[in-house]
Amino acid sequence: MEKIITCIDGSVMTSAIVDAGKWAANKLAKPLCFIHTIEKTHQHGADDYTGAIGLGARSSLLEEMTKLDEQKGKLALQLGSELLESVASEARNAGIEKVESFQRHGDIVETLIELESQTRLIVIGRKGVGHDNEFKAIGSHLETLLRKASQPVLIVPEEFSAPTSFMIAYDGRESAERALQKVLDGGLLHGIDCHLVAIKNNEADLETKFDNAAAQLVERGLNVTTAFLEGNINEELVKYQIANNIDLMVMGAFGHSRLRQLFVGSNTLKMLETVDIPLVVLR
Repeated sequence: MEKIITCIDGSVMTSAIVDAGKWAANKLAKPLCFIHTIEKTHQHGADDYTGAIGLGARSSLLEEMTKLDEQKGKLALQLGSELLESVASEARNAGIEKVESFQRHGDIVETLIELESQTRLIVIGRKGVGHDNEFKAIGSHLETLLRKASQPVLIVPEEFSAPTSFMIAYDGRESAERALQKVLDGGLLHGIDCHLVAIKNNEADLETKFDNAAAQLVERGLNVTTAFLEGNINEELVKYQIANNIDLMVMGAFGHSRLRQLFVGSNTLKMLETVDIPLVVLR
């Protein structure tokens, strides 16, 4: 069965991520699955200083450093287990019947890709804990995740509340059409006021595509407000979001080739860096 895969790491964003996961699980009537990964961090043990033995370093000190690393690993495992137990209990107390949790060693993105066949939605924080803490920061993995994940990704800022409105950033390109179709077919955003917003670009027949997109949303029963704007894409989208008090934004992931993004940047990443509301990225 498909699940709401919710990534937690013990950062200050954990509460918001858990709230977003509970909201999505209720909206989609899917099981809620919390995951916590422990990644291999840079260690200062024997592996790093083996070359120093020949310079007179004491092997007993290297052994002590190795033991400290092992203790840190055990502590991270214990803290993660307690965190998972706590959030799972919170979700059950909130009325969610099907709640799962598990912990893994390894890369968070690899773990999420392995779970794709079981995934309806990925919920993850925009940034993780700092590198001086025991839990690996997951924010640094976001671009990799967005490029690899085939399922929708809900990226959560430091605070989350159930949205009453959302905005689709529409540019008429293939990625935007796929995103639109997933909004139409899914249930996560149904029943919420929809704003369909396009910024004039070089896409052929953009206005016609825009009108067709609006008609499809209305036909599906959504309350739709449309806006066709001109100007800088990111600036105009942010202005519209603020002026209309939009609670959540929807975008297609990476509408251009990697080569073009190298020179002109990515609107997806720019919006992620700019907006302070949840962002749903769809491939």
